[in-house]
Amino acid sequence: MTDFIHKLKENITDILFPVRCPYCEKIIDKNEYACESCKKQFPAPSITKYCVGGFPCTAPFPYEGIFKKAITNFKFKNCGSYSKQLSFVLVQSILESFPEKTFDIITCVPMHEKHIKKRGYNQAKLLAVECSKFMNIPYEDTLEKFKENKIQHTLKSKERAANVKGVYRVTDKKLIKGKRILIIDDIITTGNTLGECARVLMKGGCKSVNCAVVCAVTEF
Repeated sequence: MTDFIHKLKENITDILFPVRCPYCEKIIDKNEYACESCKKQFPAPSITKYCVGGFPCTAPFPYEGIFKKAITNFKFKNCGSYSKQLSFVLVQSILESFPEKTFDIITCVPMHEKHIKKRGYNQAKLLAVECSKFMNIPYEDTLEKFKENKIQHTLKSKERAANVKGVYRVTDKKLIKGKRILIIDDIITTGNTLGECARVLMKGGCKSVNCAVVCAVTEF
């Protein structure tokens, strides 16, 4: 009887809240991460960029077309449920780009408390938590954004580095001491934000930092 009720609840949930392809919004099977049409548009191999400070960053997609649309919906249109599907592809990129790397902690670029309240969630944390589950590596909040700054995408390239200086701090130095850390975010443009987070973590005593995002801006 319990199994029947559980399956009934699952079926009702699937009807009321169907799983959609993050890239075109078509309804797909709940165990899929994209529709077949969008999968055919996935590029290969992964994109590699370097954050400020020389920290390597991998991304499965360029920030354009259907991939830009997916990130826009994920961040700004209350589509936090896309995190699992986006993370599935992100993990593939991480394994492809860092095959020899072992990570002790997965973390994310933090948002200021004010912005989290406004949006309802930190999209980078949703991605990082899902990556943690897929990779069986613990997720930890290692950083805090304790100062509010201007939104990066509203600034020119030369202004972005100064905008992120001094806004992040390590939450617990004992937690990160000697650890190999993977930082997750949604997009990399100039690499200033991820680079600053990585710098703060290294200064706090971690062993190494690598980065991963869903989309990379290839020209800026």
